[in-house]
This record gives sequence, C-alpha cells and structure tokens, in this order.
Amino acid sequence: MNLSSVYARRLMWLGCLFSIIGLMSYAIYAERILYLDPCPLCITQRLFYILVGIFALVGLLFIRRPRLQRVVACLMALSAVGGIITAGRQVWLQHLPPEKVPECGPGLSYWMENEPWLQTLSLLFKGDGNCAEVNWTFMGFSMGEWSLAWFVGLLLVALVLLFTYRDGISNAR
Repeated sequence: MNLSSVYARRLMWLGCLFSIIGLMSYAIYAERILYLDPCPLCITQRLFYILVGIFALVGLLFIRRPRLQRVVACLMALSAVGGIITAGRQVWLQHLPPEKVPECGPGLSYWMENEPWLQTLSLLFKGDGNCAEVNWTFMGFSMGEWSLAWFVGLLLVALVLLFTYRDGISNAR
C-alpha cells in the first residue's frame, strides 16, 4: 500500500467522521436551541449516523489493516443503507397527501414507558404522523431530505473505501 493511497483513505475516513460530528452537532442544536423535537424516524437516523461515525473512527484507527478496512467499510455501507431506508420513509411520509398521513402517536417517551420493547422498536423504523411534519427547511429541502442526501453520500464513500483497497495481491507485484 503506497503512501498516497493511505493518505487518500485517511482523508475519506476523516471526512466521514467530521461530517457525522457536524451533523450530530447540528441535530443537538436543532433540538436544544431551535426546540425541534425529533420524531421517531429522526431518532433512528441519528442512531445510523452514530454507527457510521463509529465505523469511520475504527477505519481511521486501523488504516493499515486491509481486511479490517474492508469489514469496517462494509459495516459503514450497511449503516448508511439503514439510514437511507429510514430517511426515505420520512421523505415519503412528508410527501403524502394530508388525508393519507398516519395519525400522530402519543410520543416516543410514552411508548418507551408503556409498550413492549419490540413494539417501540417498530415505531422507530415505521414512524407516525409526527414524521410527516416539516418544521425546518434549508434551500427548499426538509431535514429528512437533507438526511437522505447525506446518507447517500456516505454510502458512496463507503463503497469507494470498500472496493478500492489494494492489498496482498497488488502489493506482492
């Protein structure tokens, strides 16, 4: 593995890690300062962002371990796909006609205190009417749409990291 490829991979892992730190920082800002309560799908997306960030950190720390790099890139890609699915569901809910939007539920804290764990988990992945509300936009796109775009970008980076690593065979030549 030559020095320039190590440097390029390190920049990709760092870019993903810093992107996640920035996105999560803004999510906390939006919740605490702008008073935008996250819906169940938003919370699920945060969990996928955290997973992507953890995998980016592991990839960065073990930059010279080819097999581990591939495993971590694959796990990062799977986490990004999970984020794409949940963000895609949120975008879909936001674009439904008002009469087709599911009813709003009692809230995640109620579900966590009063419902079985698996039923609460299904709410996190399915969402409810709260997930269809658009309380924030930037450049005409909702937070769910921006999140979908970020997850697609993170997936692309993970795939580049997964399929461009040259180890063993190319180093032996």
